Amino acid sequence: MDIFKFQRKKLWLLLPVVKFILIILIIGIPFLQKTLFINIIMISFCLLLYIFFLLLYLFKIKPNFKDYWSGFFYGTVMFAAICSILFLFGIIISLFAQGYNIFKEYGFFKYIFGTAWYPTMDPPEFGILPIILGSFLITIITLFIAVPLGVGSAVYVSEIAKPNEKEFLKPVIELLAGIPSVIYGLFGMAFLAPFIQKLFNLKTGFNATTAGVILGIMVIPIISSISEDAINSVPKQLREASYALGGDKWETIVKVVVPSAKSGILTAVILGIGRAIGETMVVLMIAGNSAVIPTSIFDSVRPMTSTIAAEMGETPVGTLHYSALFGIGMVLFVITFGLNFITEFVREGVRKQHKPQ
Repeated sequence: MDIFKFQRKKLWLLLPVVKFILIILIIGIPFLQKTLFINIIMISFCLLLYIFFLLLYLFKIKPNFKDYWSGFFYGTVMFAAICSILFLFGIIISLFAQGYNIFKEYGFFKYIFGTAWYPTMDPPEFGILPIILGSFLITIITLFIAVPLGVGSAVYVSEIAKPNEKEFLKPVIELLAGIPSVIYGLFGMAFLAPFIQKLFNLKTGFNATTAGVILGIMVIPIISSISEDAINSVPKQLREASYALGGDKWETIVKVVVPSAKSGILTAVILGIGRAIGETMVVLMIAGNSAVIPTSIFDSVRPMTSTIAAEMGETPVGTLHYSALFGIGMVLFVITFGLNFITEFVREGVRKQHKPQ
C-alpha cells in the first residue's frame, strides 16, 4: 500500500510535465499536416488527457460509488477548462501563423500605415490605415449614440422607474440584443440610409454615420444591462446616507450612485466598444465599402471586419492577399485584447480607489 501511495506521489509530481507535453502536441499537430489522420491523432490526445486526469483523481480518493462520480465530474470539468484554453491558443497560433507572412514580405510599417488598399493591382497595395481609421470612426459614432442611451436607460430603470415601468422597459431593452444583426442591416439599408441621405443632402446614405447609428442601437442592451447590474450592486446604505444628509433623488444618483458604480459602467462601455469594433454584417451592408481615409463622418468607409468578410471567400489560399486578410485579423485581435486589458486595469484601479483604508 505504501508503494502504491509513493507511485501516486510520483504521478502527481510528473503531472505538470505531462500536461505541458500534451498541450504542446495538441497545439502543434494542426500545423504539421491537414489530414484526417492528424485530426484523429489530435482527438486521441484530447481523450488521453481526459482519461489521465480522471484516473489520477480516482486513484487519489477512496474507490466507492460516490467518489467515482465525483472523479467523473472532476475530470469532465477539468477537460472542459483545458479544452477552452487549448482552443484559445489554437486560434491565436493559427491566426498569427497565417498572418505573419504579410509583415515579413510587405513590411510592418508599410502594411499598418499604408494609405492604399488595392490587393488586385500589379503590384498590389496592402495599406490598412484607411481600414483601421474607418473602424475607429464608426466606433466613435457608435459610442456617441450608445453610451448616453445605454447608461441613461440603466439609471432610469434602476433608480427612477416604477415597478410596472421596469417590467415593461427591461424586456424591451433586452429584446434589442436578440434581433439578428442582418435585420439591423436591412433596416439601415431600407430606411435609415435614405433618411440620412435626404436629411443632409448627401450623395449616398451608406456611410459611417449610418453604420454608427445602427451599431449604437445594437450596443445599447450591452451597456444598459451591465450598467444596471453595477448600479443595483451599490449598497442601499449609501443612498440612505445621502438622503439623511439632505440630498434629493437627483443628487443621490449623480453624486453617490453613479460614482460608486463607475467601475461597472466603464466596463460596460469598453465591452460595448469591443462589440462595435467586432461587428461584421451591419458595416458590410451599410458602411459604404470604400477603403479610403475618411475626412468626414458622412464618408463611406470600409472597416476591418467587413474587409475580411468581403474578400476572404474569393482570395486564393497561400497568397500575400490571403495573408494580408489574416493580418487584419491580427490587428483586430490585438485591439480587442487591448480593450480587455484596459477593462481589467480600469476595474482594478477603481476597486483600489474605493477600497476602505
